[in-house]
Amino acid sequence: MIAGLRFFLVFACASAALSIGASAIAAHGLTLTAQDAQALAWALDLQRFHALALLVLVVLARQGGPNAWTMVAGTLFVAGTLLFSLNIELRLMYGIAYLRPLVPYGGMALMAGWVALAIGGWRMQQDHRA
Repeated sequence: MIAGLRFFLVFACASAALSIGASAIAAHGLTLTAQDAQALAWALDLQRFHALALLVLVVLARQGGPNAWTMVAGTLFVAGTLLFSLNIELRLMYGIAYLRPLVPYGGMALMAGWVALAIGGWRMQQDHRA
């Protein structure tokens, strides 16, 4: 397995595990407003969802051969998770808010990751036919 795919696999597993731990802390140890609780739940859901997306990306890349687009997609999913989900979680759970202006860039990275994955998937299909 190439190093980039290995990193995506490890990051996805760690991200999923951390999101479950953060959910437990939020459920049993935090007092949040309804709005903050909803925002935290949304951030944790997106973190888990994109951890699964990274796992799927690794499987697809192993089957069809990684290409530049799938590697860009994985990188964008990692960046988006850190800038969006983790940033929201740090602010709501621990009061760390100085990175808050970066949240929209994380959302854009997640969206761009899906576009890159679509292009990478399309290219895999074309490469497979050749």
